[in-house]
Amino acid sequence: MIKDKEQQPASPKTARASMSEYLAPGARSLKPSGIRRFFDLASGRKDIITLGVGEPDFVTPWHVRDACVSALEAGKTQYTSNAGMPELREAIGEYLHNRFAVGYDPSNEILVTVGGSEAIDLALRALVEPGDEILIPEPCYITYSPITSLGGGIPVGIETFAKDEFKLKAEQLEASITPRSKVLILCYPSNPTGGIMTYEDWLPIARVVEKHDLIVISDEIYAELSYNGNHASFASVPGMRDRTILVSGFSKAFAMTGWRMGYACGHSELIAAMLKIHQYTIMCAPIMGQVAALEALKNGLGEKDRMVESYNQRRRLMVKGFRDIGLDCFEPHGAFYVFPSVAGTGLDSETFAERLLKEAGVAAVPGNVFGLGGEGHLRCSYATSVPQLTEALERIGAFVESVKKG
Repeated sequence: MIKDKEQQPASPKTARASMSEYLAPGARSLKPSGIRRFFDLASGRKDIITLGVGEPDFVTPWHVRDACVSALEAGKTQYTSNAGMPELREAIGEYLHNRFAVGYDPSNEILVTVGGSEAIDLALRALVEPGDEILIPEPCYITYSPITSLGGGIPVGIETFAKDEFKLKAEQLEASITPRSKVLILCYPSNPTGGIMTYEDWLPIARVVEKHDLIVISDEIYAELSYNGNHASFASVPGMRDRTILVSGFSKAFAMTGWRMGYACGHSELIAAMLKIHQYTIMCAPIMGQVAALEALKNGLGEKDRMVESYNQRRRLMVKGFRDIGLDCFEPHGAFYVFPSVAGTGLDSETFAERLLKEAGVAAVPGNVFGLGGEGHLRCSYATSVPQLTEALERIGAFVESVKKG
């Protein structure tokens, strides 16, 4: 007697040819970081001067480290509230109000995260549905597009230009919008260009955002590294606070990269959605880092100011140095990067960076890895010592001369 079809044993699955076939398509197609590739090329060489790392060369101030050590000695090793220590959220709210004229309720509008990167990931996961278009001014930090794609969204690059100081223009934004546009990601001061947006620059952008009912993720991790007056937060523009998820952290301005301390601020309903994802994936940011971050906000603003002044001196050194070499260099007014043009050498950015590393011992990141508008440029971080920067400029100058001579 033949059994019914549904009673037959299931056919065994055919084994996949390689382990990569078990991976989800999004993970399988994800490209490795273009920045990391140049770190790998430079590893093992002791003669390398690295201008590729987006990391302060300063050590976290002693009193911040001491606060963490004291907390450990006192046995503070437990979980905190999922949203973060209440006193840290209160300090973040006070800091943002005093520095950038944006106010948030610490009880339900501020979320402490594991670095700004987690905050960006949480925001996109909370907002993006398959097929949503996410607008991203480029050149930009390399994380935004891959995370968008992993969530099923469609990254839409908007090219910005050196002639416009890499500012986002309202007409460019308007031209990129379709019925599927949902989120605009901003990063000013900019990684990699160092470009900034003033309050006046934001006003026409805000009108487009409101007209097309967009939500904004504003990555303001470099807010304190502004050299042309105070940073203007997009959330401070009338009508934009509740449309904006403000992302920032302690890595850059407070020299706390390894602590992985960040935060997101925004409308309570948006933060609540992000908090649910955070609860299931992270639980809470480490208490030791939260204690250190609280100390940085309470007593570390003086050291922050001194570090910023040092970066400003190095910024001027690098801009003058590249111009003296004969490379066009937009003057950045934020972050700690310069983005000189290497197009005049006849080399594309990837070839220039590879040859500069191999022939001159200077590691920098080719501009093409940062998206539209990056080709023909080189990202160089000046978060390293003046003697190292001076030597790097001498090596780059000699390399450019050798390229011109053929």
